[in-house]
Amino acid sequence: MPQSLQELTDALLGTARKAGAEAADAIALRGTALNVDVRAGGLEQAERSEATDIGLRVLLGRRQANVSASDTRPDTLAAMAERAVAMAREAPEDPHVGLADPAQLARETDAAALELADPADEPDPAMLQARAEAAEAAALAVDGVSQVQSASASYSARDIHIAASNGFSAGYRRTGSSLSCVAIAGAGLGMERDYDGDSRTFAADLRGPDEIGATAGARAVERLDPRKPPTGTYPVLFDERIAASLVGHLLAAISGSAIARGSSFLRDALGRQVLPEALSLIEDPHRPRATASRPFDAEGLPTRRRAIVENGVLTGWTLDLATARKLGLESTGNAVRGTSAPPSPSNWNIALTQGSQSRADLIADMGTGLLVTSMIGSTINPNTGDYSRGASGLWVENGAITHAVNEVTIAGNLRDMLLRIIPADDARPHLSRVVPSLLVEGMTLAGS
Repeated sequence: MPQSLQELTDALLGTARKAGAEAADAIALRGTALNVDVRAGGLEQAERSEATDIGLRVLLGRRQANVSASDTRPDTLAAMAERAVAMAREAPEDPHVGLADPAQLARETDAAALELADPADEPDPAMLQARAEAAEAAALAVDGVSQVQSASASYSARDIHIAASNGFSAGYRRTGSSLSCVAIAGAGLGMERDYDGDSRTFAADLRGPDEIGATAGARAVERLDPRKPPTGTYPVLFDERIAASLVGHLLAAISGSAIARGSSFLRDALGRQVLPEALSLIEDPHRPRATASRPFDAEGLPTRRRAIVENGVLTGWTLDLATARKLGLESTGNAVRGTSAPPSPSNWNIALTQGSQSRADLIADMGTGLLVTSMIGSTINPNTGDYSRGASGLWVENGAITHAVNEVTIAGNLRDMLLRIIPADDARPHLSRVVPSLLVEGMTLAGS
């Protein structure tokens, strides 16, 4: 019988102490993944994988080193610890590294209330194949769809355990189920493709394959016969599928890593307005069944709900222990880590205030402009916020969608863009980033 993850992390800490580490923390992951792809009404590929991965960080004074492995034999654990200690002796000093003080550690570590794991059994591959085939059939039934590039169904389960020499030891289980479909419309050089999909913690919450396939097909057909839009200054509506990318740029700019380096266009924005006054950006790591929920962070600190932006005003940075120490602040409990690297700051579930208008209302109000449904490439200056991305979508004329567009570049400055966003009311509440469609006035379009 394989060792439990707690036994593995305890063993890693023990070998680290024997090798000479002054302090250490360890993470162990054990997961299963099952994926089924179908094409042309039949099974194209089925994969199942199982793996256990371990990571160890050791500290010697203010020096640290990290090692990882997928072999859990005792000899490997001992070799990992010896190698990590040797690396730490040669590492440069960093006055900000170190474990949490025991008084900072989370006291409540039970994840049951967060419903992170589906209690249902692992699905049979035949069931996943049937879901994917149903999605493919629904897409092919859409008039104008010529083929389906892929239809996939998957399931994953992962157990996580974190332990440290400061006394912290806790873990939880997480599951995920997904279904997706990519449809192609048209023929030859006129082919266009689009997709739809859903991913949930509980398989029973997934949208049906008929809906996903039909939506993918309809979106692909909608993209047929695209044209280049005129060059000029127009309003741009970011579809809900991609609007979260704008909020993602804001979150990257307030990461403790970027602030500590001084490489953020929002480095001077603390306590200042960064969004319209009516909008707030709330982080909540305790939402049930949400993919970014967790009871504690990767350094054993308790997670908590906070208003990152309140009534348009930026209230704080996103910090782990090291970046907090660099800035003379307290960690916000936002540390993440894998097996091969030390902790770093990241965000949990995010929700932006929704508006009172539908996406259709915003389209009607925007007059002439661009509805962006997909983007490619990225030229973003993190220091200045200058923004330029390739995009495609639908052209709006006199408040109505007229035709598809592609080969257009949209440009602006993120600081100005974020201050002008107008949200719709169409955010999907189950996502880890609950962000509705966002209208931004006065963006530069480079087309024909």
